[in-house]
Amino acid sequence: MDLFTHVLIAYLVSYGVWGPGGLQYIAAGALAGGLPDSDALFFPLAKRFPLLRHHGITHSIFGVTVIAAVGAFVVPSVFAHVIGPSFAAGSTLYYFLAMEGGGLSHVFLDGFTHYSVPPFAPFSKLEFHLDADRAINLGTFAFTGFSFWLLLYERGRVPVALWELTTWLLLAIYLSYLAVRGVGRWKAGTIQKKEGYSSVIPTGNPFVFLLAEERAGSDSTFLRFTRLHLLRGREDDPRSIRLHPPPNSPGPVASPQEALERSYHPSISKGWMLSETHHFAEVREAPDHFTVFWYSLEFSMLGRSAGVVARVDSADGHVDTRSAWMAPKNLTA
Repeated sequence: MDLFTHVLIAYLVSYGVWGPGGLQYIAAGALAGGLPDSDALFFPLAKRFPLLRHHGITHSIFGVTVIAAVGAFVVPSVFAHVIGPSFAAGSTLYYFLAMEGGGLSHVFLDGFTHYSVPPFAPFSKLEFHLDADRAINLGTFAFTGFSFWLLLYERGRVPVALWELTTWLLLAIYLSYLAVRGVGRWKAGTIQKKEGYSSVIPTGNPFVFLLAEERAGSDSTFLRFTRLHLLRGREDDPRSIRLHPPPNSPGPVASPQEALERSYHPSISKGWMLSETHHFAEVREAPDHFTVFWYSLEFSMLGRSAGVVARVDSADGHVDTRSAWMAPKNLTA
């Protein structure tokens, strides 16, 4: 999840806990909601000390607790200098609890997506990810920007009661969003377990999830996926492709199936996003060639997907590839 949404949700949750009378604790919670991503500053050291990598020790309960313990003593003084003396007043314990809650919200929200976090590091290498949301979601990012603008615009311009109502409303919207994502992930998980899919992939639409599977054997590779809508159920029948190794020597390509098999490995080699994510393909036939679009099921936005377009010559089987960002269903031959 993006940094700005982390900070905003930590702010809103802290507001829900401390109320309008605890603005200093709300500010501390919001600050702590963004601090786990400060691990980006450790990037030069991450290769030597893996715990300092992004989504490493700062995204664990231990790391958050250390940050909160230090912050409980340091943050009030910083607030007093930057914001005003009133933000230094209060209990050290409450500052710690506010920052602990803000930091833990960051760990939970990252684990809520398809990015992994190590909640029990450094004591355990166990990683957690729920696959209920996308790590970077254009919709939530835009709504977060609007929310920040609205809160800043209302501050000092409208009655305090209306500003408080706006804050409660935004908190309710974000919690409802997480609830919808969670229910959708649970529903997708029941189908995943029943039908043997290997992965659940959240999309930009909070109501839509993809279920995908990839099985590679010695004689073939099997790919399949289906689309699930939380309210409407299955949006289409499961789609699948079985690929057999192409011949070692080039030759005529007579069918879409042969074009898929001939283009698969060149396309995987061309685009790293295909080898690192679940993928599928669309193929179109022209008089003298086939056009195959191998696309990622995970790198998609606004109806388009990242992938590779392969042109397979019908006469000699020669394959030309180029990276593309396009709508799979709009592939032209």
